[in-house]
Amino acid sequence: MKKQSKNKAIAIFEGKQIRRHWDEDKELWYFSVIDIVEALTGSSIPRRYWSDLKNKLKNEGSELYEKIVQLKIVAEDGKKRETDMADTETMFRIIQSISSPKAEPFKLWLARVGYERIEEAEDPEKAIQRAMAMYLKKGYSKNWVDLRLKSIEIRKDLTNEWQDRGVLTNEEFAILTDDITFAWAGIKTKDYKKVKDLKKENLRDNMTNLELVLNMLAETSTTEISKVKQPKTFPENRQVAHEGGTIAGNARKQIEAKTGRKVITDKNAKSLHSKDEPKKLK
Repeated sequence: MKKQSKNKAIAIFEGKQIRRHWDEDKELWYFSVIDIVEALTGSSIPRRYWSDLKNKLKNEGSELYEKIVQLKIVAEDGKKRETDMADTETMFRIIQSISSPKAEPFKLWLARVGYERIEEAEDPEKAIQRAMAMYLKKGYSKNWVDLRLKSIEIRKDLTNEWQDRGVLTNEEFAILTDDITFAWAGIKTKDYKKVKDLKKENLRDNMTNLELVLNMLAETSTTEISKVKQPKTFPENRQVAHEGGTIAGNARKQIEAKTGRKVITDKNAKSLHSKDEPKKLK
């Protein structure tokens, strides 16, 4: 699917308009199921096609329908009407059930990704090689890629430590990550992404070398403190996350004091390697 600006409620796929909605809280895109069904099948009655497909999936015991949400989006007459919407993961699963030549590229992509995940589980080094190739292909510098891959390793060590301390849900991981980010960067993760004009994109993929280094320091510090203090409750894990992030936060403040420039920048992946100078502190 070819996406236009992140701020627009319309995407274009082979000349067809796909209505979508960005959920700020969940950080998820939701796409109109009817629009994608019409684009992939060419059906003149996409609502009937989708209705029949829903019944078929339900009879087969699929739980996909439970993941469909009703959202009000602008219809052809300019009025907002409720329609079936699905996030990206659910939408891909629906596409797998659509019989259409236009759906084949999506199905092939899903099969390839699944095969690669199996390969990476058997040989983790392949995941590293693929990640390096992907970043280099996107135009990142070799030095940045080396840092980014190291940051992945450090992040994995931290999440393993959190799991050992009883942190299990995605929500808890997100809260602890937010605690670390706020402690070192001085802003919450969502605000950090807004500074860089990001939505669903990975924040670390849009950090400068210095931002990455400080983020790694914050996460490494949190891991080491956790190993020593061995927190037993979630509030205790939050306190450790704050302490680890504060170490990098103090380093950030010292760097800014010495250079007179902000460490946190509005640079994202598109402008990451430009020669623009960081903004001076006011």
